[in-house]
Amino acid sequence: MTITQLKYVLSVAEYQNFTIAAEHSFVTQPTLSMQIQKLEEELDVKIFNRSKKPIELTEVGKKIVEQAKVIVDESTRISDIVHQQKGYVGGEFKLGMIPTIMPTLLPMFLNNFTKKYPKVKLIIEELTTEDIIKKLTDGHLDAAIVATPLENEAIKERPLYYEPFVGLIPENHRLFQNKQITVEDLEMEDILLLEDGHCFKDSIINLCRNYKVDNKKGFQLASGSFDTLIKLSKEGLGMTLLPYLHTLDLSEKDQKHLREFQSPPPAREVSLIYHKSQLKMQLIEALKKTIDGVVRGAISFSDVKIVSPIQKK
Repeated sequence: MTITQLKYVLSVAEYQNFTIAAEHSFVTQPTLSMQIQKLEEELDVKIFNRSKKPIELTEVGKKIVEQAKVIVDESTRISDIVHQQKGYVGGEFKLGMIPTIMPTLLPMFLNNFTKKYPKVKLIIEELTTEDIIKKLTDGHLDAAIVATPLENEAIKERPLYYEPFVGLIPENHRLFQNKQITVEDLEMEDILLLEDGHCFKDSIINLCRNYKVDNKKGFQLASGSFDTLIKLSKEGLGMTLLPYLHTLDLSEKDQKHLREFQSPPPAREVSLIYHKSQLKMQLIEALKKTIDGVVRGAISFSDVKIVSPIQKK
């Protein structure tokens, strides 16, 4: 039995197809199939039911895959231990970011990080929080930047900053004349929201439900981006809420529509997260140090009320 054979098994289990698994494993399909067959012969069991389309794991195959994940993960950590001991900051590092954070935060630190750590190959992927947690658990991501707390015991969270919510209010809105707004002012019926799957939307729903528990009406409109919400709001279709960093690039004309919340404002906690078994700590520390250095000058809020991104049932 070899680590390579176990990696091939995991690849087929993930893609449910020998050809696709071989492509992702950078080997020919006959080579991958032969190695898996050798493993099955050694164990005297069938790991996959090849008569099914797509291919399925047998009952014993499911147990083998679970153990294979542990063995492969532990084997890959040997090089991490050596790098950590030597203080080496380099190699491949897979980072996930949620869509409501990536456009504003990534340009702030990426250039600094790549210049300071040229030996690191940073692979960045935009994903929902749900997909990020799955990929962290499966070992397909090393770390991620998301809104927290996530209430997941397997995930470690390192807060980076606290980002207040800011209201964007059209001139025809009942709150436009207010210098500041409160959570009690909010009514779900006239708030333009992001589409399902965005944790920022869930945070707003949680925020409003604290005060509008009997409100069960639907939303007028849902969009996939803050830019669209801003345009729709300016057309008088309703107000919206934005993360603070997203307001910094607005034009002077658009900023006249912004209204801050009374202190302490509702805010999201933005954290660098990783699986509790992660060993690439030298890379995680380097990333956190770089981000800390650039966000400190742009956002320094501490007196805030954290709103959970976990959708309340």
